Amino acid sequence: MAWRMAALTAAVLAAGPAGAAGEDPLAGYRWKARVLVLAAGDAGDPRLAAQRQALASARTGASERDLVTVEAVGPGADAVALRRRLGLPGDAFRAVLVGKDGGAKLTSEEPIAPQRLFSTIDAMPMRRDEAKRR
Repeated sequence: MAWRMAALTAAVLAAGPAGAAGEDPLAGYRWKARVLVLAAGDAGDPRLAAQRQALASARTGASERDLVTVEAVGPGADAVALRRRLGLPGDAFRAVLVGKDGGAKLTSEEPIAPQRLFSTIDAMPMRRDEAKRR
């Protein structure tokens, strides 16, 4: 999962200057993937570590639901742009589930258990349609 998070973070960074006017740092995921954005003031936040660990144990379920993880950690421009996009504070942990339509579906100040993530996703109409087709 660590390599996947790093690759996804790199993809967000490679997409260009996230702070550009009108640019959505999550636009590249729209209609392709659900995104779990993990925001924290710094990389040492224990809730960030707990969320990463919880996700590491649920790789298969995340993959089945087209769920990717993107981090907005620290004061960098890309992290600031992600937090701004979702209306998140710069100095606190937040986990935000963003649907394929680009809308925030679930926001938490504490790590979200994989089962809660999956049940939230599985209740979405688009996910139910996907499950029927698979």
